[in-house]
Amino acid sequence: MAMVWEQGELFPTANETEIQRTKFLLCKFKSMTLLMSDYERFTRDMQQVSIDGEVARRVEQDELHADKAANAVILIEKQRWVYEQYLLYTGVIWRAVGLIQDDDAHRAIQHRYIEGHSFKETVMFFRHGMSNSTIRRKLSEGTGS
Repeated sequence: MAMVWEQGELFPTANETEIQRTKFLLCKFKSMTLLMSDYERFTRDMQQVSIDGEVARRVEQDELHADKAANAVILIEKQRWVYEQYLLYTGVIWRAVGLIQDDDAHRAIQHRYIEGHSFKETVMFFRHGMSNSTIRRKLSEGTGS
């Protein structure tokens, strides 16, 4: 029995599910970075509020018994876990945006998602150089690349 070797793609193209996931993460990018920044600056305060405040009274709404100290620890760990996930996602997004080779697509993605502007603001920003349909196409090319 002979093995057949096929040459595959060095960098496979994204399928529709991956493109949709990328668009979702790009839309959330600005809020993720703001929450990460807030967590980094005010971690101590957030932990103290979790311990002292009513937030930790019940982590899950269906709990019959509320152990405030244990729930505060769980809440702090959930916040740290979310921060670490956001750190991972934003790092991947930064790398992916840096790899976009088309300069117009890179600038459109940068302005629209990384800087957090709306589609309308992006169109207004590129108004003199590109039409609405061109901007839409460049954003699509950028998310697919």
